[in-house]
Amino acid sequence: MPQPSNQPAAPEPGASSQTGKVFSRSSYPEYRRILSILRTETVGGALLLAATVVALIWANSPAADGYFALRDVKIGYEPWHLDLSLGHWASDGLLAVFFFLAGLELKREFVAGELRKPARAVVPVAAAVGGVVVPALIYVLFNLGTAGETLKGWAIPTATDIAFALAVLAVINTHLPAALRTFLLTLAVVDDLIAIGIIAFFYSTGLQPLMLLAALVPLALFTFLVQKRIRSWYLLLPLALATWGFVHASGIHATVAGVLLGFAVPVLASGKKGEPAEGLAEHLEHKLRPFSAGFAVPVFAFFSAGVALGGLDGMEAALRDPVALGIVAALVIGKAVGVFGTTFLVTKTTRASLDSSIAWIDLFGLALLAGIGFTVSLLIGELSFGAGSAHNDHAKVAILAGSLISALLAAVVLKARNRRYRQVQADEERDDDGDGVPDVFARA
Repeated sequence: MPQPSNQPAAPEPGASSQTGKVFSRSSYPEYRRILSILRTETVGGALLLAATVVALIWANSPAADGYFALRDVKIGYEPWHLDLSLGHWASDGLLAVFFFLAGLELKREFVAGELRKPARAVVPVAAAVGGVVVPALIYVLFNLGTAGETLKGWAIPTATDIAFALAVLAVINTHLPAALRTFLLTLAVVDDLIAIGIIAFFYSTGLQPLMLLAALVPLALFTFLVQKRIRSWYLLLPLALATWGFVHASGIHATVAGVLLGFAVPVLASGKKGEPAEGLAEHLEHKLRPFSAGFAVPVFAFFSAGVALGGLDGMEAALRDPVALGIVAALVIGKAVGVFGTTFLVTKTTRASLDSSIAWIDLFGLALLAGIGFTVSLLIGELSFGAGSAHNDHAKVAILAGSLISALLAAVVLKARNRRYRQVQADEERDDDGDGVPDVFARA
């Protein structure tokens, strides 16, 4: 039987820009790098889920007072305005590590990854933008006729939690093709960049220009050292902490410091004699990603996800709040429509076609998976309404509910395609010529 004209029998791997194909495979080294990142994030996602469950159980148990008392314990040096609660330290301090890695990954994507070529970058970037704009519009529609304060939460449903999404994939034991895994990671990275910009421009209060200028001094020194490929932690860490401290004092959310520090790190090795082949960005990523995924993000989730649900009556009251309704609709419907719809439009308007290993139903399942918003959504919820406020508690319930519904819907769609994914995975692992590179990557 002849094959359809828009799906050639032997597509060139990685040749989407030449053949008008999208979602083709990247190079084998990039494939292996992404697999390594996703394995770490999958473990982190499992810990994230565990921390969330523990927080919810404790916050709704007879010992709930102990949970909230622990979250609100203050430690730190008051003259430097660093006498923060443990929950505040988790959101401002530990998440700075998460955003540092986001900065590293984003820079790497633009310098040496999927985003360095406009032809390959346009689809995930457009999908990420659509996945931010549509949920924000849906949230606003639900809250237009309410008090102005509720509109502050417009950005809550805009971010995708890659660790949570990968944990769902691990639970349902699906085997996404390499192109879909790359798209999911790239989508999440661009998503994080947009979220960082939103936090910096819309959720900064009481700006202190002198503190911001002061932050440029340690940041410049940090940049100088890393550009010289200096890896000594006892030089880099104090400068990073000083940058974080001044940004925190400036009124801009401290996690932005993590991104700025990440952008400063060079991605590629200089190639000088005697220098390790591993670039500094890759070196720092290997050192810090296990800490971020295994400790920083789960601890943040533990202190942020705990909300007293108040039984069925409390949950009903929460879900009657336009804030909660808007978040659930935005995560479940807005993310799917934004990511899938934008991907479809960009692909069709550029007269491109999907790679032969991918079908549109796969993209729809991935778009549903993008509705899992957790870590950054919880952070923006706190910035929008304040920790402990009624709207923030309702937002937490909605984030959990919307993410759970999105996860279940994505699981149904992707699990139904798992047989096809296993076939694609077998092709991606076959190495008939024994050269150590799977045959489908040999020409990438």
